[in-house]
Amino acid sequence: MNGLSVSELCGLFCCPPCPGRIAAKLAFLPPEPTYAFLPDPDPEPEPEPESGPGGSGSSLRTRGEWKLHLTERAEFQYTQRELDTVEVTLARSSRGNEIGCMYIRCVPKSRFTVLFSHGNAVDLGQMSSFYIGLGTRINCDIFSYDYSGYGVSAGKPSEKDLYADIDAAWHTLRTRYGVSPESIILYGQSIGTVPTVDLASRYECAAVVLHSPLTSGMRVAFPDTKKTYCFDAFPNIEKVSKISSPVLVIHGTEDEVIDFSHGLALFERCPKAVEPLWVEGAGHNDIELYAQYLERLRRFIGHELA
Repeated sequence: MNGLSVSELCGLFCCPPCPGRIAAKLAFLPPEPTYAFLPDPDPEPEPEPESGPGGSGSSLRTRGEWKLHLTERAEFQYTQRELDTVEVTLARSSRGNEIGCMYIRCVPKSRFTVLFSHGNAVDLGQMSSFYIGLGTRINCDIFSYDYSGYGVSAGKPSEKDLYADIDAAWHTLRTRYGVSPESIILYGQSIGTVPTVDLASRYECAAVVLHSPLTSGMRVAFPDTKKTYCFDAFPNIEKVSKISSPVLVIHGTEDEVIDFSHGLALFERCPKAVEPLWVEGAGHNDIELYAQYLERLRRFIGHELA
């Protein structure tokens, strides 16, 4: 997230902007796309997963019409074999944008699928290696999407589009892939906690993970903000109490972008919050490098949700 200049800070007090302007200034930095969707020259029928918590029977469906092409900037760390496990598709949001989606079957007969909303300044290409590594280590499949204006997704990023984008991803996961709500874990990282909290406040799911979350846009720009103003953007703090699913909050104590106090405040508001993970010494972008990150996720998914 970007900082605000002195003139912009004064402008917020003298002439409060609309939420969209706060959102654009604080959050949206779509990178140059690191991938493309190419037409699949040989789509083949593919059996659905066997019936189970996340399956939808044994009927056949047509494999995706698209193939994923990664550029060197994606820095993919695996082989063609792992790349072939990645299925991509396009979903249309309620605001008319085609949204790029990625589904990675990381483990056979996975009980849970993680619907992952990634952080700022990255796209699906850059996240693909991380998704494969995460899914195999926590025994979950991974489904993710790019926000409007990111990667192959059409349109321009905005707060309203964030909410429409995750809705499109949720309904694609539910209808195209037949994954039931009780098998979906919503995972949001940084700006990705905004659509995650919004969706989780409206739909029940297996669980929610909030990784380096923010309470609201104003509270990031002005740490002393105590209330939510009508022109604030990303008001997670006002929605998180409506989440009826178990919530795991993860935050680094030395986060230089979104202060640790944001994670604490959201944890205190969650009705079904589980034991949080406060990573001592971690910043905004390095929590995944600490051993307790995977340990806590494995315990949460493998034991506490069981």
